[in-house]
Amino acid sequence: MYMYKRVLLKLSGEQLQGKFDGGFDAERAKWIASEIRKATAHGTQIVLMVGGGNYARGAQLTGGGVQRVTADNIGMMATMMNAVALADVFNSEGLDARALTNIKADQVADQFTHRRALSHLEKQRVVIVAGGIGRPYLTTDTAAVSLALEMDCDVILKATKVDGVYDSDPNANPAAVRYDTLTLQQAVESPDIKVMDKAAIALAADHDQSIVVFQLLQDNNIANAVAGQPVGTTISAA
Repeated sequence: MYMYKRVLLKLSGEQLQGKFDGGFDAERAKWIASEIRKATAHGTQIVLMVGGGNYARGAQLTGGGVQRVTADNIGMMATMMNAVALADVFNSEGLDARALTNIKADQVADQFTHRRALSHLEKQRVVIVAGGIGRPYLTTDTAAVSLALEMDCDVILKATKVDGVYDSDPNANPAAVRYDTLTLQQAVESPDIKVMDKAAIALAADHDQSIVVFQLLQDNNIANAVAGQPVGTTISAA
């Protein structure tokens, strides 16, 4: 029996481009499917919130005549492309999955509702949620925390390029120190903690929602995180 019954896994769009400079790498998606299967094999239910940065980032598109609301809408549509592609790959790999979206696009994916997501989870399907929170000016990190709270997830697993939270950028500073644990309050208050945007961490802090920040591209990391083993950095209420 794994420690967590239900988890929210946050993947960035950038992680899905794999070996490419942009777009979607099906081989990377197959590897992610195999890693998620290790966790679901023990009965853990997984809700996956996906970003869209491999196709478009709303913040980068703003300007030159493109309004912020339009740019954010484009970013949300990019997340939908990732969600439907991931669902196809997961299902082809024998990992039962469904893509749901918070923006209306009935021809592409089913609309997210709380009841529909619960029904899929109870059938042991991975639920992949696109469209962020469905509104502009909010990141998919904030949407991930909101979704985790709505779906009563035990923990948020934030998959990154590095193996946890550091006091500075480890790619730029070889002397950067990794934290094993942090409080949510510390993560909100420290300007050096940039693993998630402050609005997302503040929302988690308001509801004592724990977050585990870990390296995606390490065999068994997802399963180990779901099992409650020390992987990356744990950010919690105490």
